[in-house]
Amino acid sequence: MLIRFLVASGLLATSALSGHAEPVDQGPPNAPNQKPAFAGQTRAERPAEATAVTATVVAEGLQNGWAFAFMPGGRFIVTEKRGDLRIVAPDGTVGLPVAGVPRVDARGQGGLLDVALSPRFGEDRLVYLSFSEPRERGNGTSVARGRLVEQDGRARLEDVAVVFRQTPSWDNSLHFGSRLVFAPDGTLFVTVGERSDREPRVQAQRLASGLGKVHRINPDGSVPADNPFLARTDAQPTIWSYGHRNVQSATLDGQGRLWIVEHGPRGGDELNRPEAGRNYGWPEVTYGVEYSGQPLGVTQRAGTEQPVYYWDPVIAPSGMAFYDGTLFPAWRGALLVGGLVSQGLVVLRMDRDHVASEERIPLDARTRDVRVGPDGAVYVLTERERGGSRILRLVPRAR
Repeated sequence: MLIRFLVASGLLATSALSGHAEPVDQGPPNAPNQKPAFAGQTRAERPAEATAVTATVVAEGLQNGWAFAFMPGGRFIVTEKRGDLRIVAPDGTVGLPVAGVPRVDARGQGGLLDVALSPRFGEDRLVYLSFSEPRERGNGTSVARGRLVEQDGRARLEDVAVVFRQTPSWDNSLHFGSRLVFAPDGTLFVTVGERSDREPRVQAQRLASGLGKVHRINPDGSVPADNPFLARTDAQPTIWSYGHRNVQSATLDGQGRLWIVEHGPRGGDELNRPEAGRNYGWPEVTYGVEYSGQPLGVTQRAGTEQPVYYWDPVIAPSGMAFYDGTLFPAWRGALLVGGLVSQGLVVLRMDRDHVASEERIPLDARTRDVRVGPDGAVYVLTERERGGSRILRLVPRAR
């Protein structure tokens, strides 16, 4: 039986009547002396008219769900952080763990992370998984792929192979990233973290290191011939962009371009559109401060890219989708971002690659992943107390 409930964006209708839209109430910034580089780079106005949605639980009984993808026939494939991959039936029934999944290091922020189906899944049945891989000298973000076989009510991955390993390894349980996004040309973007600690995080600025980067590979793990640093002997050839902190949100827009949202420190979550070979600044350039409150870097520096948008205080981004459906006409072309701290959906309406407005849809749960369904509804994977996770379907609320 489906459990139904209503949520509204929590915006005051008086803003529409007054003719002046104000930013979402976010509380005081952690770095009040920092100033944005341009108007609208942070605390954009909220839309004059709030969006009211109906949320329906379509699947529950998952544990620490991290990511999901749509399968043919109305099913979902879902990762659970502890290391299980599950297939959820259209009626919400959660299947037994899929066999053959690689072993993961599930401590802290690690575990079985993102999942993506091959663009040719109907033919090759390939499933791609990112995960924190236990290694001799610690762990690191890796990507494996395997062929999904379903027989006699059970599912398993066969011919599993690791196609990407972030190096160097590091021994902690923080900042693995990661998201998997297939580009229109068939290449695969892999986002990773810089492992958080002071010693490894500076490697986000070093091209010889794979930490704090967006990587781009071919589906078999080989390196695309047009990657930006392929000709340099002092750089890892898979690197697409660098100077990132911990990227847990990524999607393509309607033009097939990659967008990401990365976790900042205390303040400084960033929306970026990573371009080939560009430097996005971390940890030398940031709109945040250390968790202790001490200053950290500068907000602008030559040779680095400014974020399209930033948050202070943070939303703690996880999961992201570009809205190209028809159920929410006002959201056409918007970026939808899951919020762990903000506990809901963050809707960014865009205007020529700038944020025109920001809206919050509260869901009263950590929002781990966001996808737009074939039916135009928005599906989110949420996590509540003790790790209980469920998939919700969001549609406009009837007036």
